Amino acid sequence: MTIKVPAVGESAMLKDALGKTTPGALTLKLFTNNITPGDADTAATYTEMTGQGYASKTLAMASWTEAQNGGVSEASYAQQTWTFTAGGPTSIYGYYVVGADGILRWAERFASTFVAQYTNDSILLTPKFTFASAA
Repeated sequence: MTIKVPAVGESAMLKDALGKTTPGALTLKLFTNNITPGDADTAATYTEMTGQGYASKTLAMASWTEAQNGGVSEASYAQQTWTFTAGGPTSIYGYYVVGADGILRWAERFASTFVAQYTNDSILLTPKFTFASAA
């Protein structure tokens, strides 16, 4: 699993970092279309899951924690859990994150497809974003 920050996400995050925009809460969503995240993606590239008790997750800016270790900086958020009801099967390929402005910030495809099919099937995900210095 590798996080992909598309061109629109790079631009939006630079504007946030430089104070050109006021960052708001991020929203974590699951996608059900069979794609690999790419540079030209926008939020419209992804088909958000629906049904089976699914709801996107709001990630409040103040709830992220940051740490540095040996040239690596990482921001992480508390584990998020989706517990589904029956009604599938629904294939879930990964997740994506959009800003309060609706612009895609990043996406990640899961190492293997998750199929939500039965009551109490669940996905547990700990959102993380890592910056490593170039060697």
